[in-house]
Amino acid sequence: MIQNNNQGALQHPLGTGFNAQSTASDVISGIDLTGKIVIVTGGNAGIGVETTRTLAAAGATVIVPARDVDKARKNLEGIQRVEIEAMDFMDPGSIDAFADKFLHSGRPLHLLINNAGIMWVPLRKDARGIESQFVTNYIGQFHLTAKLWPALKRANGARVVNVSSLGHHMGNIDFNDPNFEHRDYETLAAYGQSKTASNLFALELDNRARDYHVRAYAVHPGSIGGTELAREAPVALFQQMGFLDENGDMRPEVLASLKTIPQGAATTVWAATSPLLNDLGGVYCEDGDVAELLSFDPAVESNAKFHQSGVMQYSLDEHSAKRLWVMSEKMTGIAFDVK
Repeated sequence: MIQNNNQGALQHPLGTGFNAQSTASDVISGIDLTGKIVIVTGGNAGIGVETTRTLAAAGATVIVPARDVDKARKNLEGIQRVEIEAMDFMDPGSIDAFADKFLHSGRPLHLLINNAGIMWVPLRKDARGIESQFVTNYIGQFHLTAKLWPALKRANGARVVNVSSLGHHMGNIDFNDPNFEHRDYETLAAYGQSKTASNLFALELDNRARDYHVRAYAVHPGSIGGTELAREAPVALFQQMGFLDENGDMRPEVLASLKTIPQGAATTVWAATSPLLNDLGGVYCEDGDVAELLSFDPAVESNAKFHQSGVMQYSLDEHSAKRLWVMSEKMTGIAFDVK
């Protein structure tokens, strides 16, 4: 029996019956989370709000660490069993402070939803010199998960869900220059490598953590209308990706493919709660199911990034996952010993 998803060995759809139109409420139907403790990063904006609302409605206590606490309070007003705390992935000290406060509470952590993310931003770096998309979309995930590991283990049955993206098709990790110190900055390449890293982290975390009853997943929520991800994006980038025509208008086929926010949160919620995943981890999921594996080489097939679904095999590569773990420990200064 195959035990891990290295090279995508377990990337086979389960036939759940869910699809791109399924909503977060659909996939959690019949599941009771009473007494469960959940952390949702970025849980105060976009699909994060829907994720928070859905999990809380199922009975969970949901903690939302947010960069802007006042904004979070406004966006989450009226949702029961929600706690809001300050945290900013660009500030490693704030991650430590948040995690320390949670650990001091003595509570177990049943679900960690690494949902926070950015896209289409110009070149920025944190105080350590790490590129902002790599920090926010991946390094922050690694840092927070490492710090919260004792609480995840204490739950005796926890899940970590990394919100990744089909955008991982846009780029593998440049291990020699992840922070664009020796190459021209391309925002989509930076986004792609950050999401590839998120997939690899879920793979390796699951391999290391499953003996402690902690499973990990990466999910693609879909292309979603009504979020804040595009707030800094110039029109030219959307045209480059084929979303807009030469006049700057959204192509009809793109508009028709966009998910609503409840649909966009569905795969996150499914990966966090589905009993079908009780004995399966390290997989990349989309549309409420395990995704198909794309085994071709994107360096050879130049149209690879135009595929509308599926996971690239390079983002589930065993060697790359282990190499990324070591690099992440060096970048953060954290020895993430899963034991």
